[in-house]
Amino acid sequence: MQLSLKQIVPIPLRDKINAYNSGVWQQNLDFYKGERVFLQAPSGTGKTTFIHILYGIRTDFEGIVYWDTFKFPGTNAENMSKLRAMYVSVIFQDMRLFPELTTWENLEIKRRLTDTASEEEVEAWLARLGMKDKKDSLASTLSYGEQQRVAIIRSLLQPFEWLLMDEPFSHLDHANIAKAAELIGEVVAQNGAGMIMADLDENEYFPYTRKICL
Repeated sequence: MQLSLKQIVPIPLRDKINAYNSGVWQQNLDFYKGERVFLQAPSGTGKTTFIHILYGIRTDFEGIVYWDTFKFPGTNAENMSKLRAMYVSVIFQDMRLFPELTTWENLEIKRRLTDTASEEEVEAWLARLGMKDKKDSLASTLSYGEQQRVAIIRSLLQPFEWLLMDEPFSHLDHANIAKAAELIGEVVAQNGAGMIMADLDENEYFPYTRKICL
């Protein structure tokens, strides 16, 4: 699946964007299946806005986003749901777990809907990320770093051709970043998928094929 951006400009940031040269805003860009893109985005340049635009949950922008034949503005709710269920997954900066559910229940909702991994595989992923003993803990009781690891695993429990990541490791130490990045890299490779990683600072968490400054 190819991602094409045609002169995207978030309306709330229009004046700020006009004051500097962005590598993304107001550009025509194509991203191809299997690419691993790092988007460096200093504070205030619209990193989270960009991820939300790509995922179709922000509509206050000018320009056009194409995910192959999916186009927005213009994609209806049914097709947007199909895009998110089959082709594009996301790790939100604010995690968006259900606080009243346990770690396992948060993951089971996605796993049962998509049937892309077995219970044994999910348990193995939890163990790899040091979360095995938090399986039955309420999400509301988890630290930010623990919530982030649950959100990472959840994002991998569906088919996808692109994985969008908004500061996915911001609450993790170096050891846990290494474990999480390794797991993400494995599943992305298994899917033959691409990724867009948006973060504040330069990093080498993945072997990026392209680096762009927002």
